[in-house]
Amino acid sequence: MSRLTIYKNNHKDSTVISNLFIDLYMEDANDAQIKVYLYLLRMMDAHQATSVSDMADKFNYTEKDVLRALAYWEKRQLLDLEYDGAQNLTGIHIRELSPQSGTEEECNVPMASCFVPSSAAKLQSLSPAPSDAVSGKVVAAFVSAPAEIPSYEKPSYSADQLQEFKNQEGTAQLLFIAESYIGRPLTIGEMKTMLYFMDVLHFSDDLIDYLLQYCVDRDKKDFRYIEKVAVSWAEQGITTPKQAQKSASKYDKNVYAIMNGLGKSGVPTSAEMDYITRWLKEYHFSTDIIMEACDRTVLATDTHRFQYADGILSSWKAQNVRHKSDILQIDDMYQQRKKNTGTTQQRQSVNRFNQFTQNQYDFDQLEQELLSN
Repeated sequence: MSRLTIYKNNHKDSTVISNLFIDLYMEDANDAQIKVYLYLLRMMDAHQATSVSDMADKFNYTEKDVLRALAYWEKRQLLDLEYDGAQNLTGIHIRELSPQSGTEEECNVPMASCFVPSSAAKLQSLSPAPSDAVSGKVVAAFVSAPAEIPSYEKPSYSADQLQEFKNQEGTAQLLFIAESYIGRPLTIGEMKTMLYFMDVLHFSDDLIDYLLQYCVDRDKKDFRYIEKVAVSWAEQGITTPKQAQKSASKYDKNVYAIMNGLGKSGVPTSAEMDYITRWLKEYHFSTDIIMEACDRTVLATDTHRFQYADGILSSWKAQNVRHKSDILQIDDMYQQRKKNTGTTQQRQSVNRFNQFTQNQYDFDQLEQELLSN
């Protein structure tokens, strides 16, 4: 059999992603960082201009989120940020990936910028986009973009700094909580990471507590993983456990499965998230049991579905349901009780007019009395 030639009609509507990016960079990047970088590549390939505010609007981020993502990729040496004398962001050069860049070595081969700088002179110094694509963008360049981008680089703490941290009020309790979650005493390096959470990331005790709980619940007790999650939260501007919970719910497939099961779309509200957390964490129900309750809820009501489903699951919790087979047994028992109740009511209905004391008659004697009259 002859070989087949595979081709497509349109070769333009695509963006090429380097395998080096997938292999070396994507794993450690968070959602916002990946989206921003891919969007930059897409706009560059299309010779179109964009801005921080454009990307923030497109992905429903804040401008600070976008700037943090850009600073992250600059630190990873995938791009260069250019500023004017007032420290306003004016342009971006996307570097060409090479095996050397994957090892963090210097790479001086910039690619065409897809950002519009804030002046015509700056525009000429970069690879410009076509005039029709740039139209209307120059005015909306980065003149108002904040230049302050926090750095989350982890310091090398000395023994004295660590000792000072351990002597602070509340630190002993925080370290005890961490050791309880991890299940062993913390190493010196892990204590320094706890100091980093408070010193650089400015996490509160409550947020660190939730961070540890969040990671341990996912069977992740490695402090390198915990640190990556912490930095990701800091880059997203997360400062409270509630914000962290809301952010985490975006990536929990179980949460979205339950939302879809109840006919809901989008990110759950705080009240809805409280219900879902109760079913998963407090009741310890598996997703298939929760989905069974969702199916029954949708068939029963169009309103207050979370409350209705919570009623079902609370009942199953009280009856010690652990598997779907337990639900089938409960259903069988319910049907049997319903059947027995119906039979009893029917029997009572048939005998409704027979519930009086019946007299005993001697019909032979009555016949003699009638003949004698």
